[in-house]
Amino acid sequence: MASSKPIPCGPCIEGKVNTKADIWCYNCDEGLCSTCSGHHRRSNGTRDHKIIGIKSYKPSVQVIETQCDKHGQQLNLYCPSHLMPCCDQCISKSHSKCTGIKSLASVVEKTKIEKSKESVEKEINSILQLLGKIVNDKSQNIKRGEQEYESIKEFIVKIRNEIDKHLTHLEKKICNEADTILNEEKSKATDLIAEIEEKQKNLKKMQDQLHTVIPHASKLQSFLGVHQIEQQVHQCQRYIDDLENDNRTKEFNIKMEENNETEKIIKELESLGELTVVKTDMYLNRETSVRRKAQVESREQSNINNMTMNIEKKIEINMDKGVSDMICLMDGRLIMVEWLGKVNLLTSDGKLQKQLPIPGDAFSVTQINQDTIAVTYPLRQDIKIINIENETVTKVITLEKQCGDYHHQIIFLLLV
Repeated sequence: MASSKPIPCGPCIEGKVNTKADIWCYNCDEGLCSTCSGHHRRSNGTRDHKIIGIKSYKPSVQVIETQCDKHGQQLNLYCPSHLMPCCDQCISKSHSKCTGIKSLASVVEKTKIEKSKESVEKEINSILQLLGKIVNDKSQNIKRGEQEYESIKEFIVKIRNEIDKHLTHLEKKICNEADTILNEEKSKATDLIAEIEEKQKNLKKMQDQLHTVIPHASKLQSFLGVHQIEQQVHQCQRYIDDLENDNRTKEFNIKMEENNETEKIIKELESLGELTVVKTDMYLNRETSVRRKAQVESREQSNINNMTMNIEKKIEINMDKGVSDMICLMDGRLIMVEWLGKVNLLTSDGKLQKQLPIPGDAFSVTQINQDTIAVTYPLRQDIKIINIENETVTKVITLEKQCGDYHHQIIFLLLV
């Protein structure tokens, strides 16, 4: 048993009876004695809970919260657009425009936790490998820098015999400059190594958590645990991406341009050479790195060549005139444009909600945002930006000729 202190039975404690627990229920988050565990197994509401023998229970295991940390409500929904579990308030406040919201229970049931765990661990190993390469390369770089520093000192010693007192002054000047540059580069490299080693420690902790926490948690907790670790791993992945543009990861070489006129101008010489740091980009082999993948199978992208179109819904529309264009708005309502005629707003079931009182012969339409659409009027050679809620024209874009490829021209003009 993980702890020498006996774990009491939760229900018995509520009844003022001190009884040692025989099992632990991860869903109830409490211990149960043999009597209470029997009721627990027979009850409809708790018979499917995940339990474990009390001797195998580890109180030190980190508890994975199943409640929303922002709203305090139970996580019961899943947003496939943002790949994250949500509560009811999350959906209403932050994901109201997201489509395909699913029940978290159904997502957890379909998700292969072990496969997700393996994917995250593979990504951790890939990041660790890349970070290890950076540490090794920078360590070797420091050694080369020290060797280059020694080479500079040797050059100075070589000409010192020919320069006398003036050389002593110049030697101190160049050595101090080289030493300062080397210390600066070593300090940068050492700081980077320390920073990376801290990342490595955190990644190894995540790796350990995958092996110690997840096997002892409920499926929901496992899903959320892997999800939380996955988010942290993605932060490390972004850290790796940022390192590619980080000046600290570049190779440094301390070079000195020798002055060939030294012997001729010893008395007039003010410097033995110019020290520069030559930076070389570090090559990071990213082929083995695992990019972010959705934890839920339903988010996996399909090959468009293998897709099959299905009719999800048929809507009967009673219109006497021909239709030149139609779009479905973000909220499910429809905009239907009569052939060189009026712009009609329909409900999601195809019923006429209202006809926009905008003069002109409309032809094509596209949506800009929640309440704004753009409509082409080829005979007038213009595009009107219309607010469909207050039924007003907010902007008119005049064209040099009639619209041809309507949707593309609208999008192009709006982006420009």
